[in-house]
Amino acid sequence: MALKMSWFPVLTVVILCFSLAETIEFSYPAVFNFGDSNSDTGELIAGLGGSLSPPYGKTYFQKPSGRFSDGRLIVDFLMDEMNLPFLNPYLDSIGAPSFQKGCNFAAAASTILPATASSLSPFSFGIQVAQFLRFKARVLELLAKGKKFDKYIPQETYFAQGLYMFDIGQNDFAGSFYSKSEDQIVASIPTILLEFETGVKRLYDNGARRFWIHNTGPLGCLAQNIATFGKDPTKLDEIGCVSSHNRAAKLFNLQLRALLKKLQSEFAGGNVIYVDIYSIKSDLISNYTGHGFEQPIMACCGFGGPPLNYDSRISCGQTKIINGTSMTAKECDNSTKYVNWDGIHYTESANNYVLSQILTGKYSDPPLTDKMPFLIKLEL
Repeated sequence: MALKMSWFPVLTVVILCFSLAETIEFSYPAVFNFGDSNSDTGELIAGLGGSLSPPYGKTYFQKPSGRFSDGRLIVDFLMDEMNLPFLNPYLDSIGAPSFQKGCNFAAAASTILPATASSLSPFSFGIQVAQFLRFKARVLELLAKGKKFDKYIPQETYFAQGLYMFDIGQNDFAGSFYSKSEDQIVASIPTILLEFETGVKRLYDNGARRFWIHNTGPLGCLAQNIATFGKDPTKLDEIGCVSSHNRAAKLFNLQLRALLKKLQSEFAGGNVIYVDIYSIKSDLISNYTGHGFEQPIMACCGFGGPPLNYDSRISCGQTKIINGTSMTAKECDNSTKYVNWDGIHYTESANNYVLSQILTGKYSDPPLTDKMPFLIKLEL
């Protein structure tokens, strides 16, 4: 069983600081999440009728849970610290799932831009927003029939009081590098952000008021991208990451931040918080030993051994015949020492670390650092 971090007494202080600094409440009755595999709790698997194989989910759930990690994601740790249950995916119809405290629309491989015929996920950001609007309309219909469904669906007030979380955009860039130049990708950023702005405004127009938006991480530091685009050492930066991918991510984040500044001024009665995930993850990879890790880039679950332990032909947990020999992509002995799980996604331990940094408040905009002169103390 993974170690449980308990920060809730400190989170109470964080809540107070948020309230004093920007009249932001961090005590929400429900959470509605939108995104890709960084926060997918089973949407893509349920939506496409697929499955993940062990050792996915091994660390915490003891079996695959629809999450692309060995255990919990950032959103899971956040829900836990807010004393809320893990979010069920919107398309999970088995076992009478409860959506009383929110719903997760995030689906792995999703993009902000509309999906195309070659997209791995049909659930792009616009579709996720449309799913939410249908979800809300259906909830209001059921609430009008009485209290029969109260333990399964949120109260009407939760839609205005709830937290709307976003972690999406990574796949708009990661996939584009296979067919476009860096200049073409950078030129597409305004179009991507216009699509994102349209979706966020639709949510605002339908009652959403509290927005919590993650920027995209250092894509060039994922083993998958290094294996594909980093064969030439001159394409890598000083820590071994693909420079072009990280440059594009930084430019996207810069423009995303400007967009959210605009929305902060336009959304009357709303709170729009930008969270700098890129800086948190970049620091984790650059200073991994200081944060208790031994492998910043090499995949824990993969095939091929050092330095990346990643082979695009064999996904984590799979066994395939390659050149006449049966090969299996196995997990490492101790995932807590690895930042990366399968070459694309983070381990539970890395997700745990990222959430701990988010909760300091110093990576948020509006800036809250000066209101938080303390360090989170972990109780292991």
